[in-house]
Amino acid sequence: MQESILPSSSPRLLDQVRERLRLKHYSLRTERAYVGWIRRYIIHQGRRHPKDMGKKEVEAFLTSLAVERDVSAATQGQALSAILFLYREVLEQPLPWLDEVTRAKRPARLPSVMSREEVQRLIAAVDDPLMNLVVALLYGTGMRVLEALRLRVKDVDFGRGEILVREGKGNKDRVTMLPASLADRLRAQLSVVRALHAAELQAGRGDVGLPHALAAKYPSAAKSLGWQYVFPAAGLSVDPRSGAVRRHHVDEKRVQRTVKAAAQRAGIVKQVSPHTLRHSFATHVLEAGYDIRTVQELLGHSDVSTTMIYTHVLNRGGRGVVSPLDRVT
Repeated sequence: MQESILPSSSPRLLDQVRERLRLKHYSLRTERAYVGWIRRYIIHQGRRHPKDMGKKEVEAFLTSLAVERDVSAATQGQALSAILFLYREVLEQPLPWLDEVTRAKRPARLPSVMSREEVQRLIAAVDDPLMNLVVALLYGTGMRVLEALRLRVKDVDFGRGEILVREGKGNKDRVTMLPASLADRLRAQLSVVRALHAAELQAGRGDVGLPHALAAKYPSAAKSLGWQYVFPAAGLSVDPRSGAVRRHHVDEKRVQRTVKAAAQRAGIVKQVSPHTLRHSFATHVLEAGYDIRTVQELLGHSDVSTTMIYTHVLNRGGRGVVSPLDRVT
């Protein structure tokens, strides 16, 4: 129904956008976001075809987002990325430098970080055993919530005490630690996955979605234990791309609701989300004396300047400066 509001050629255009995004291995979430922004851009410009527009129309659209809709800098940046992808990858009409765009202001905010005691209270307040393990793993490894939920059985290396994070932000792989305190619980979880997978195979199912073209290259991999999710969903669902009915991983919204409810029960008044556990991990690792480059690698940041923000939230008060009042009292 949404496609019908576009000009007659646009449904085909949006299909081309989707095909190109999938060819370049963009995630489903990014695909939906980019298609949505391209659709809004077309509608904003009176449903004209993008090939008949250019620099002036793009600048007008991006400026309207900042001035009329008061969107954040990140939102405006995502819209820009979507439109640049359209012109560069689909229409093959690279845009000139956009220098007339009114930029949304990027506020200088520090991340919310919990103390170690608050983290303990939060984890203790998660009653569901599976969610408790997920929440503890987020803090213990610094993974993003989807990175943890997308873990496959073969990504957990007990011998080396490592976890392989596949296709993190920027489509990069990295290695993080496997917390020793969670090893036994993870082994127990993998035993549950093994039994569930055996039952699925017995029922004639048991295949799982594979990244990119691996399913075609390795036909049997989809039903192998190693590629099963560490945190499988309770029921089956329809793959939005292939239409196949299979078992996906736990929904990230379940983790978000769990963390929010646990924070309330634990009496934590700070703004807490699953990502707060990642912020807390980074800050506490730095507090323990590890260098900034090590933390950068564990978090998967491409630029150390991104990691540097955690040096400003260390538990030292005023960036480590001793108040003059404490020297005279």
